[in-house]
Amino acid sequence: MSTATAPSIHLHASDVARTQHAPGARRRKIGKILLSLLAIGISLAWIFPVYWMVLSAFTPNAWLRTTTPEFLPVHATLANFRAAMSGDGFSNSLKMSVVITITTVVAVLAFAFLAALAISRWRFKGRTTFILAVLFVQMLPAEGLFIAQYKMLSNANLLNSVIGISVLYTAAIVPFTIWMLRGFVAGVPADLEEAAMVDGLSRFQAFLRITFPLLAPGLVASGVYAFLQAWNEYTVALIALPSGDRATLPLWLSNFLSASAQRGVDWGQVMAASTLIAIPVIVFFLFVQNRMTSGLVSGAVKG
Repeated sequence: MSTATAPSIHLHASDVARTQHAPGARRRKIGKILLSLLAIGISLAWIFPVYWMVLSAFTPNAWLRTTTPEFLPVHATLANFRAAMSGDGFSNSLKMSVVITITTVVAVLAFAFLAALAISRWRFKGRTTFILAVLFVQMLPAEGLFIAQYKMLSNANLLNSVIGISVLYTAAIVPFTIWMLRGFVAGVPADLEEAAMVDGLSRFQAFLRITFPLLAPGLVASGVYAFLQAWNEYTVALIALPSGDRATLPLWLSNFLSASAQRGVDWGQVMAASTLIAIPVIVFFLFVQNRMTSGLVSGAVKG
C-alpha cells in the first residue's frame, strides 16, 4: 500500500512547488512587460519632436496653421526645402560648417590621441600637472572665456576665419576627448607591441600594425563626439564669426528665423532648415554606428 501511495505523494509535492513558483514568475513577467511599455513610451516621447520637425518640414505652411494637427504626411511637399536652400547664405554656411567641422575633428583626434598615448604609456615629469590641467580646463565655463577669445582672435586677425574658430573648437573639445581616448589606450596591453618588436618590428611598426587597429573604435567614438560638438556649436561661432556672410549653419538658421519672424514666421521653412542641418549628422552616424557602438562599449570596460 505504501508503494502505491508514494508516486501520488511525489506528484503532489511537485504540484505544490510549481504553484509556489508560478506567482513569482508571473510577477517577473508582468514587471518586464511594464518596463518594456515604459521604455517604449519614453522612446516615443523622445523621438516625437524629431518626427514633428521632419513632418512639419514636408507640410505646407497653410496646413501648419490649422487648428487640427495632422500626424501623417498627407499634404507632403518639397517647397519648404527648396525655399530654405535657395535662401541667402545657405550654400556658403554649409561650406563653412563642413570645412570647420572637418578641420576641428582632424585636429582634435591628432592632439588628443598623442596626449592620451603620452599619459597612458609613459611616466614623465609634469604628467600629474598635465592631467590636472586637463581636468581644470573642463571645469571652466565657456561663457567666461568669450571676451578673452574675442580679443585673442581680433589681435591675431583671425576673426571670421576658419582657422580662428577651428582653434577655439579644438581647444574646447580636446580635454574631454583626451579622457575618452585614455581609456582605450590603457585598455590595449603594451605587451602586444613588445611581442611584435621581438619578432623584428620597430616600435613604430609594432604600434601601427598591432595597437592602432585595436584603437580604431575609440578613435571613431571620439571623432563622432568632436563632429557633433563642432557641427552644432552656436555660441562660440557667434563670437568668432561676427560677419553675417561667414556664418556656420547654426548661425544661418538663427538669422533665417529672425528674417522669417519679421514677415511672420514660416514654420514650414524653419523646420525644413532645421532638418537640413540634422541630415549630415544622421548620415555620418549611419556610416560609423557599428564602430562607434563597439568603441563606446570597449571604452566603458577598459582603462
